[in-house]
Amino acid sequence: MSKEHKNRYHIADRLSDGASEKSASNSGAPVATLSGRPLLSNRGIPLNLDWVKQVRANTSAVERRAQTHVARRTVKKEWQAAWHLRAISCMDLTTLSGDDTEDRVRRLCAKARQPIQQELLAQLQIEELEIKVAAVCVYHRFVETAVRALAGSGVRVAAVSTGFPAGLSPVQERVAEIRRSVEAGADEIDIVITRAHVFGGRWQELYDEIAEFKQTCGQRHMKAILGAGDLLTLRNVARAGFVAMMAGADFIKTSTGKESTNATLPVGFVMTRAIREYAQETGMAVGFKPAGGIRTAKQSTEWLALMKEELGTPWMKADLFRFGASGLLNDIERQLEHYVTGRYSAGYRHPIA
Repeated sequence: MSKEHKNRYHIADRLSDGASEKSASNSGAPVATLSGRPLLSNRGIPLNLDWVKQVRANTSAVERRAQTHVARRTVKKEWQAAWHLRAISCMDLTTLSGDDTEDRVRRLCAKARQPIQQELLAQLQIEELEIKVAAVCVYHRFVETAVRALAGSGVRVAAVSTGFPAGLSPVQERVAEIRRSVEAGADEIDIVITRAHVFGGRWQELYDEIAEFKQTCGQRHMKAILGAGDLLTLRNVARAGFVAMMAGADFIKTSTGKESTNATLPVGFVMTRAIREYAQETGMAVGFKPAGGIRTAKQSTEWLALMKEELGTPWMKADLFRFGASGLLNDIERQLEHYVTGRYSAGYRHPIA
């Protein structure tokens, strides 16, 4: 990062103010490259209101771009199988239902450890790859259960927090919920922003809220859920995304999965281009997580292609890209079985939990 950018955004001050020694020691290690430029992990910057207010989104142009993306992007045969395997490695396998139980979470964790049936692994000849999902995402109540079930697997535990999915409980209660999940062993925290701050243009309040959540997360990765389906306009989505990144979010995430409209490609284009602009301006990389409504293997390749075209190959790996998924793994397994046998199997042969 240039000296100009460090001075402009007080990066050195941010690192020395409240960050751990571990953060400071790792701050010089690039986590990605964009157009040949090395990028650091996001440490946040002071709120730049001028930047936020200047954000624009041409809705009709974005929607046309999304339509052409779906129409002309495809992969076939062994390349398709490879992309499906990559999609599995980027999944946050999720159960966020009102009827969740410890047994269901343990079954989900077992699937996370071995997402593809052993017989199918042998037919694909990929046993040595040790394919696993990136994380299991659960409510706080089941964090300890997931931590025990995934011990030694390398699969992370993500906890939804801050009054998920509405995000309307008092701030201090939401902060306390993050703290409890961290103490229970969660590796990642998915927080929900207050959408009312976006509607009211209260960018400083939104920034302060997210920054406090990030400070409470400590070294845990924090994904900021924008609730794109509730924000009504692509401009609102872009503005909220910029504020979340300035406040230090490690990932920006489309939705809770509980809105009437969740992850859509137009929203994906707007959010990834915001990530790209933020990286170009600050020299820092932020990850992206589409969540909700992604259920088919074909959709997974569409999203991976979007990441490759808009941000590049570093954003096709779990460090910077995740799917919030529950039913997606089932369809990918069916497609992989079709690749090796030529036949589609019934969905019930690939249970999730």
